[in-house]
Amino acid sequence: MFDTLGNRLNEVFDRLRRRGALGEDDVAAAMREIRIALLEADVALPVVRDFIAAVREKALGQEVLRSVTPGQMVVKIVHDHLVEVLGGTEPRPGGPNAGDGLDLNAPAPVAVMLVGLQGSGKTTTAAKIALRLKNRERKKVLMASLDVQRPAAQEQLAQLGQQTGVATLPVVAGERPVAIARRALQMGRAEGYDVVLLDTAGRLHIDEELMLEVAAVKEAANPHQTLLVADAMTGQDAVNVAKSFAERTGLTGIILTRVDGDARGGAALSMRAITGKPIVLIGTGEKLDALEPFHPERIAGRILGMGDIVSLVEKAAETADEDEAERLAAKLQQGNFDLDDLAGQLRQIRRMGGMSGMLGMLPGVGKIKKQLAGANIDESMIKRQEAIIGSMTKSERKNPKLLNGSRRRRIAAGSGTSVPEINRLLKQYQDMAGMMKKMKKLGQRGLMRHGLSALMPGGGGFRH
Repeated sequence: MFDTLGNRLNEVFDRLRRRGALGEDDVAAAMREIRIALLEADVALPVVRDFIAAVREKALGQEVLRSVTPGQMVVKIVHDHLVEVLGGTEPRPGGPNAGDGLDLNAPAPVAVMLVGLQGSGKTTTAAKIALRLKNRERKKVLMASLDVQRPAAQEQLAQLGQQTGVATLPVVAGERPVAIARRALQMGRAEGYDVVLLDTAGRLHIDEELMLEVAAVKEAANPHQTLLVADAMTGQDAVNVAKSFAERTGLTGIILTRVDGDARGGAALSMRAITGKPIVLIGTGEKLDALEPFHPERIAGRILGMGDIVSLVEKAAETADEDEAERLAAKLQQGNFDLDDLAGQLRQIRRMGGMSGMLGMLPGVGKIKKQLAGANIDESMIKRQEAIIGSMTKSERKNPKLLNGSRRRRIAAGSGTSVPEINRLLKQYQDMAGMMKKMKKLGQRGLMRHGLSALMPGGGGFRH
């Protein structure tokens, strides 16, 4: 979502870093370019003005201008203020009843109401939240659709409930939204639910009827959380939507959907600044598990090309199969690594979002995005490699030396690939297996003494 903004800002910062010293004219020129970058990213004009004024004041301080690395100091000032604008100075929701990114610190059943325009992704987001609370927080969740305007909206939530294994409120024909909300809370109390998610109706645009309906539901349900679900791709309109809902419904937070698309990022900066409400969750894809807590400092790091190693590690921990990891670790200690192990590593990469998803969280990758785009990383290659290994017999996976020409042709036909692709996979496997053998021979002390260079071809550790 923030690629365009990040690229523009990093161009400005690169020019600043190349200067040994900065004068007021240099800072003023940089501020003008940052202002243009923010406006092009659809950040609301009042937010841009406040941002530039705050950064300029700090950047023109003597501490910066006389610094040994003034360019780096300006980058830090922009980063810190970006974190502040995104909500970094606020404490994250906490307490013993906290849900990941949500404040659930209230007596059960905790009512959470989702509001927003039609098409913003409220219903899918309700299912994503429910699945996250069920799996990660071990909460018993009830979903209720209050959308009697959109045809099949209630049926859609029921189907999502079946997919996620989360209960949904039975539909009663002709029942109005306020009555549905009351019945959902009554069922929540009677059947011991921890959280009741209320999916309200939307409209194509803000109108008085929508606001009156949402206000009536809020009065009847008295939700602990009222969350605006907004499409990150709506640009400047998102600010007006957020402002209207904040004034009429008393928002407690914002959820951004479709942040994996080509939105320019202005909605996130603008809505948080205009409403003063935190962005609590972001939807990062179509799948029902593609929902993440919003961490201002991590998002600021991604925008400025500093990467997001913490999120990468967390994603690895979430998607890792502990039994498989322990089994692989034991084999590596013995210097053993077969094609079944390689297949496990390919599955892990795919679960983490593929190579592009992983690379996007590494520091400095923003600067080489054009080169990466030119390299044409083929995400389908991982699936093809899995198919190749899956087309082998058990004995072939354990002992790749059996793979002569005729066997490779058979595997290519069975996996829908080609013999050259199989050859490349086997070369990749041989390189990894060779490294594992070196690791076993060197041992932990050898690795510490010689470093990673010992694992490279002709590395010193292998000669001792």
